[in-house]
Amino acid sequence: MAYGAPRKSLGQHFLTDRNILGSIADAAEVGPGDTVIEVGPGRGALTAVLAERAQRVIAVELDGALARSLAVAAPSNVEVMEADARAVDPAALLGGCAPYKMLGNLPYYAAMPILRRFLEAECRPECAAVLVQREVAEQMCAKPGAMSLVSLAVQLYGSARVARIVRPGSFTPPPKVTSAVVATTLHDGLAEGVDDAERFFVLARAGFSAPRKQLRNALASGLKVAPDEAEQLLAAAGIEASRRAQTLSMAEWASLYRVWRSA
Repeated sequence: MAYGAPRKSLGQHFLTDRNILGSIADAAEVGPGDTVIEVGPGRGALTAVLAERAQRVIAVELDGALARSLAVAAPSNVEVMEADARAVDPAALLGGCAPYKMLGNLPYYAAMPILRRFLEAECRPECAAVLVQREVAEQMCAKPGAMSLVSLAVQLYGSARVARIVRPGSFTPPPKVTSAVVATTLHDGLAEGVDDAERFFVLARAGFSAPRKQLRNALASGLKVAPDEAEQLLAAAGIEASRRAQTLSMAEWASLYRVWRSA
């Protein structure tokens, strides 16, 4: 089937390496009986792999021309939806909330908004396997010492790992950066000790508001409280006031959140 040239405005870099396509499906352990929501199917290379493995595939494509072309050639177990994945409701795509896996070659410019849309939805996936820019992948999977708001945005909902590094030559056209497949297994709810994601990120944003400062001072500034009060919160959570936001683990952030919420 003939396709138009990739659209730079939509960040289109089509994955063509079948080994990598298989790795994305493997990272989410896609198998018979699974329902998959695929984001950014493009010309359908990953869609074809998923259709062979899964019971049902819902492919969400923003580019109308690509969506129409894909729908014409799609196997019977593939449904193509023309929509912006940053705004979709997974339950509506599924026809009611049901177990599913989320996969895709995400456009670099919209990778985190798309991923957060699914992680923060009431109907969350069981797991996700997405292809993103390597630097974003490293942030998603970061350990204490290199944590960021991106790290917390993913690790609040599940555990993430880099499953495979992907070189530019695996795409058409090749991007200028290296990519990576990130596999995330979702918790049943939020990370232990966190009961409200929105409130949690009020605290986290305050902590990261001045990442070069000691956490005592960053929290004081971000939460608009006295430094002594911020220090007391940290002490109650068992965290040294002189540490910096990027050194805290997800568990330590959850502990600090519990203290802050009850203060």
